[in-house]
Amino acid sequence: MKCPFCNYEESKVIDSRPTDEGQRIRRRRECLQCTKRFTTYEIIESLPIIVIKKDKSRESFNRDKLMTGLLRACEKRPVSIDQLDNMIDEIETIIQNSLDREVSSEKIGELVMDKLKGIDEVAYVRFASVYRQFKDINTFMNELNKLLGKD
Repeated sequence: MKCPFCNYEESKVIDSRPTDEGQRIRRRRECLQCTKRFTTYEIIESLPIIVIKKDKSRESFNRDKLMTGLLRACEKRPVSIDQLDNMIDEIETIIQNSLDREVSSEKIGELVMDKLKGIDEVAYVRFASVYRQFKDINTFMNELNKLLGKD
C-alpha cells in the first residue's frame, strides 16, 4: 500500500476492524519509511451476475424480482420472509460460486424449485405452474406425480 505522504510502497498494518456490518475492513497502517499513519478500507469486489432470459435478452440479477415471484408463490402459506431471504442467499451463493458471470433464467428457476420443494410443496407447485407454463392438466399432473415420487 503506497503511503499518501511520501509515496513509499511498504507499510505495516497496526489495527484492523470490520465496518459496515462486516462488508468492509478498516485498516490502520504505518509507513515503514516516514512512520506516518494512514487508514485504508478493503471491500470485497463483486462482479454483477447477468441473467440470460428465455428471449436471449440479458439483464442484471435482481434479488427483489426473485423475492416478488416467491412471495406470490408463497401467498397464504406458512413460509416466513426469513426463509425466503435465506433461500435467495443460498441461490446467490451457488451462482457466485459457479464463477460464471452469466446464468440462464432456467437455471435460476430450477434452483428456486429445488429449494422451494423442501420448504413448502404447495408453493413449489404454484411456482412450477408459472415457471414451467403448464398448458393443460396433464402437464400439471406430471409435475404433481414427480413431487409425489410416482414418475
